[in-house]
Amino acid sequence: MTTTEISAADVHPVIIGAGPAGLTAAYMLSKRGVASEIYELDDIVGGISRTVERDGWRFDIGGHRFFTKVTPVDDLWFEILGEENFLRRPRMSRIFYEGKFYDYPLVPMNALKNLGLVEATKCIGSYVWVRIKRPKDQTNLEGFYAARFGWRLYRTFFKTYTEKVWGVPVTELQADWGAQRVKNLSLFRAGWEAIKPKGLKRRQDKSKQVTSLIEEFNYPKYGPGMMWERCAEIVTERGSTVHMNSLVTRVRHENGRAVSVTVRENGVETTVDCTHVVSTMPMSELLVAMDPPAPPEVVAAAKDLRYRDFMTVALVVPEADGFPDNWIYIHDPAVEVGRVQNFGVWSPYMVKEGRTCLGLEFFVSEGDAMWTKADDDLVAQGKRELEHLGLAKGADVEAGYVVRVKKAYPVYDAAYKANVETMRAWIAANCPNVYPVGRNGMHKYNNQDHSMYTAMLSVENIFGADHDVWSVNVEEEYHETDGGGGGGGERGTGRDAPLLPRPSASS
Repeated sequence: MTTTEISAADVHPVIIGAGPAGLTAAYMLSKRGVASEIYELDDIVGGISRTVERDGWRFDIGGHRFFTKVTPVDDLWFEILGEENFLRRPRMSRIFYEGKFYDYPLVPMNALKNLGLVEATKCIGSYVWVRIKRPKDQTNLEGFYAARFGWRLYRTFFKTYTEKVWGVPVTELQADWGAQRVKNLSLFRAGWEAIKPKGLKRRQDKSKQVTSLIEEFNYPKYGPGMMWERCAEIVTERGSTVHMNSLVTRVRHENGRAVSVTVRENGVETTVDCTHVVSTMPMSELLVAMDPPAPPEVVAAAKDLRYRDFMTVALVVPEADGFPDNWIYIHDPAVEVGRVQNFGVWSPYMVKEGRTCLGLEFFVSEGDAMWTKADDDLVAQGKRELEHLGLAKGADVEAGYVVRVKKAYPVYDAAYKANVETMRAWIAANCPNVYPVGRNGMHKYNNQDHSMYTAMLSVENIFGADHDVWSVNVEEEYHETDGGGGGGGERGTGRDAPLLPRPSASS
């Protein structure tokens, strides 16, 4: 729906952030003949979709599969990078526990087989017991999983990894998140699927089947950062300017419009006039930067948003120490690593001949003991944990690198919806020409394609369209499964994220 038409000559945008959302906005604007001023805090483009390069080794931050149900986003990927720069990669990720690999998503029959007769018998007995004596509290995630799989399987395959990622006890997470994760899967149903007659399997309504993860995806030859490095080159060729190491300190608004952005570069502040602002900076920081300041209740809402941070310890090892998975989930409570990537499986162009690079991923909070640990100590810890897991010998590690990423995961807690709504309402009323987009810009735990699509629609809004970007749900049927999403529930990003407990007043 178009309400007004705006000439490209009248659009002078500032874009805050050169990640997927910011650079997508700049690219779509450039196709309309509009040059942008783009300010990026880091020294590399791509946000958390960057590709980090150290001594000729390349590694991804978290793993980025280029797969989407949104055709305009898929088309844009190939338009920017070209088909020749994509690889078609097989998808494989498994759970690693006590030296064995387990199917992911969890297939109970495969899990029971790997556990061995004695432990499998105990797990089945545990499951039978919860059918007789149900967990008293199934409103929290622990009770929910225990009721579905029994206490032993829950403690083996759900408890440790969940607590590593989110940093809180499973008992403090709500059961509704678990319902999204496993949908209709249970130990009983998985067993029935394995033994029921073939004819009955053929007649079953496929919409009711528990489906598997996507089997293949596209991936840039030199990692996801290759996409955004090329995008930055294109928009620069078309007249835009990408400023690196640039901190936005103020967004000036007058008479119901944002009119300028102040940026600090090399210790010097510069103010740039603008007609529109596309912001991918953390929503909390955007509202605090408003000049004149937003009301105290809006600033308080901004400061109340929370984040989970991320760290990769990349270790170079002989190719033989690799594995066929893109990544494996580590369910061993004796180590702190949560996932291990094999970057040579993502793309052979990211590693060197005869060797690969394993990325040990740690889910952390800025300022905690892991975050502040010296790089050499983190590399040493990575070696110890690899050896403990039996994935590689510490002595075989040739080199190690550490990458820290702030605000990788927006935290959903009991107050975040109200906080975001307070900020949204204030922006809409006081500076509607400011467009928050992307993961941190909207405080939404989304994927790269959602970030890009919100930017694409925001550019259309700049030129007079009236899209409700906040209602965009590119993953209503979450892209890792083939049904069972959608429905009439609340519209969001479609990503699974638990509601985390609020910190205590004393913390």
